[in-house]
Amino acid sequence: QVQLVESGGGLVQPGGSLRLSCAASGRTFSNYVVGWFRQAPGKEREFVAAISWSARNTAYADSVKGRFTISRDNAKNTVSLQMNSLNPEDTAVYYCAATRSAWLSNIKPPTIYDYWGQGTQVTVSS
Repeated sequence: QVQLVESGGGLVQPGGSLRLSCAASGRTFSNYVVGWFRQAPGKEREFVAAISWSARNTAYADSVKGRFTISRDNAKNTVSLQMNSLNPEDTAVYYCAATRSAWLSNIKPPTIYDYWGQGTQVTVSS
């Protein structure tokens, strides 16, 4: 069992930055692929980014490529999402998720992930 807790959300102006963190406890976090997802009101949960256990592999949604960066520190059991050049369309609840699955060519479906955090709100507004 892995417990995930997100932090770092908040209100930011368009063009601003936020850094989200996902802290894990329980089983050895370094064995897990970790992803970030987001869900805006009235929309389905969508993939944002993912990182393999070794950090050798990463994947991003097209909508965030070049603006968001995912990273991990297995010694600290944390995965971070640096979000730059934020725009109102990035407003959503952001979730981190973990899976014991090996890195897949398509790591995006939420159904792959076994463990989820409670989410943190990100609001981009002037």
